[in-house]
Amino acid sequence: MERVLVIGSPGAGKSRLATELARRTGLPLIHLDQLAWLPGWVELGEVDFRSRVAAAIAESRWVIDGNYGSTLPQRLARADTVIDLDLPAWRCLGRVLRRVVQSHGKVRADMAPGCPEQFDFPFLVYIVRFAGKGRRHVEACLDRYSGRRITLRSPADIRRFLDTVAVRT
Repeated sequence: MERVLVIGSPGAGKSRLATELARRTGLPLIHLDQLAWLPGWVELGEVDFRSRVAAAIAESRWVIDGNYGSTLPQRLARADTVIDLDLPAWRCLGRVLRRVVQSHGKVRADMAPGCPEQFDFPFLVYIVRFAGKGRRHVEACLDRYSGRRITLRSPADIRRFLDTVAVRT
């Protein structure tokens, strides 16, 4: 594992898993949310975002977490491993609601500077709908992917997977 994508629904645990993988493997960590947003929740334009993603994936080693379907094919073309977190929508929604309560007004480590956690009803709707349309898009992209694919469907699956990743010393 030299170039690893961690994908899945919001709230599935992508950032947490990517952070732990980077810690254990020594791979550089890239959060797509940090590439996509400017302070104050201003979305970077598509051309500039794609440019930032292209620069990130041009590196020889990385762990990248995030969905951003518009750049998924681009990232898959460089990844040697994809970890697909396919957790149930109810679990993802619960995790995001808990995160909003615990972190409201604070900028999480995986977010861009100046983008504090906030309640966003359309985002909650997106999470619920991700299991349909979002998942279909991911599966269509993964159907064309020829690298190593690891699908994890529960917190127990995630823990078992992490148990197989040796800590780099």
